Amino acid sequence: MKFIQGQNRTQTSLFPISIDEAIDHENEVRLIDMFVDKLDLVEFGFDIDFDENGRPAYHPADLLKLFIYGYMNRIRSSRQLEKECKRNIEAMWLMKCLAPDHNTISNFRRDNKKAIKGVFRQTVKMAQYFNLIGGTLIAGDSTKLRAQNSKKNNYNQKKIDRHLAYIDNKLDEYQKTLEENDGDKQEVEKEIKKQKEHKDKYRVIEKKLAESGQSQISTSDPDSRHLITRNNITEVAYTAQTIVDADNNIPIDYKITNSNDKKAMGNMLRRTKSILRHNSFTALFDKGYHTGSELAIADSLHINTIVAIPTLAGASHAPHPDYDVENFTYNNVDDTYTCPQGHILTSNKNWHNAKNSLGEVSYRFKNYTTPKCKTCKVRELCTKSAANGKQVRRSEYTQNIENNKNRLLKSEKIYKRRQAIVEHPYGTIKRQWGFNYIITKKYFERAEADFGLIMTAYNLRRIFNIVGIKKLMEHLSASYRVFKLKNTILKQKSSFFNQSIIKLKNYNYFATTA
Repeated sequence: MKFIQGQNRTQTSLFPISIDEAIDHENEVRLIDMFVDKLDLVEFGFDIDFDENGRPAYHPADLLKLFIYGYMNRIRSSRQLEKECKRNIEAMWLMKCLAPDHNTISNFRRDNKKAIKGVFRQTVKMAQYFNLIGGTLIAGDSTKLRAQNSKKNNYNQKKIDRHLAYIDNKLDEYQKTLEENDGDKQEVEKEIKKQKEHKDKYRVIEKKLAESGQSQISTSDPDSRHLITRNNITEVAYTAQTIVDADNNIPIDYKITNSNDKKAMGNMLRRTKSILRHNSFTALFDKGYHTGSELAIADSLHINTIVAIPTLAGASHAPHPDYDVENFTYNNVDDTYTCPQGHILTSNKNWHNAKNSLGEVSYRFKNYTTPKCKTCKVRELCTKSAANGKQVRRSEYTQNIENNKNRLLKSEKIYKRRQAIVEHPYGTIKRQWGFNYIITKKYFERAEADFGLIMTAYNLRRIFNIVGIKKLMEHLSASYRVFKLKNTILKQKSSFFNQSIIKLKNYNYFATTA
């Protein structure tokens, strides 16, 4: 049977192929090269000024190309990228056969969080240039990305107390063993010493937790937090907040946090307004973002924001659903409520503070009551309170919550699109690419640099697939020529300015000495 035969590895070619000829002219690695070459790296914050002494540094453009190529091909590890520079012909072409070590590669990602955000912004501008971003309908959501911190190395006060109690019990047992045993006590004393060292360790963690003012602390990655990822499943993770445009499922903004969604929407809307440069768009969010203060921010920005309404907790319901608070009518003119039985509930006009678990004031509210409750024939259907009767609480953000409810009722069809818009990038990033964790360790800055490169790679992949290689190459080639011409003009101006300064200094020198 005949098979296709390969070449002899020791045979010399008469016409050796250059590495450039080995890369197809429509290979996307050429697009990555052209994309980075047209970026103004200094403007983004990349450092290109290095001390002339010592070993020369790698240019940030080369390292940025390597990272974008790696993330687009599901490679994030700095050690793996180091290997690719020596064995992958595409990476060798892109890096011009440079092979930086893994520490250099890792440090570049670690030190350029802000600059990487600028590169991501450039992908958004490219998408806008090709009319891939409509700017009329956006959706916001978050996803949890596991941190480099195990659950075992995450502590709250309850967990610390449990460890300390266990150690105290162990120490009591060992002490009794010492008192009862007249033989060799060396092994027991060794265990006592070990437990005391553990106790000291937990006391240090307890002190750090108290000083931080937080409800929990992580020892491997201090900024990560123990969060609910899905249903009752928890992980020590970061929260990645994203805003995605509806036209082509392209993310236009991202932010890494370590908290839930309750207080995230307002800031995301402000940033989106700044990016799109208008507020005439509709924003869709799920029920996790349903917070009165955030809805108030949306209204103040005059953005048509639609947020799903969470179901009321069991304790918030009346004994009969007909007498839930939502069935009480608010009278704006005289600041009163009318119950389903027609009774008027009034307040004493005093504002009260509602506090969260940390003792911080989260919002203000007024209580509305009526003396008619005492003699009302349907009291048992309306309230579970035996002494005070029905109390209706109206917060300072109730009007904003009602505004959102009205918008949702009018736009239920539009809201149904939310999941298909915002979940598309998460499906690609987490399920297809396997990027369901943060690869960097320690602090927001490094986590945000990692996620920024993920978002940049996603946007470029999406743009490449929609626009096509040829059209993008034409655009990037033209942009690169303009960029080079601009830089040449700026250098000429700078050179002329410097020469003028030198001539002026020489003139002043000779005028002084004369």
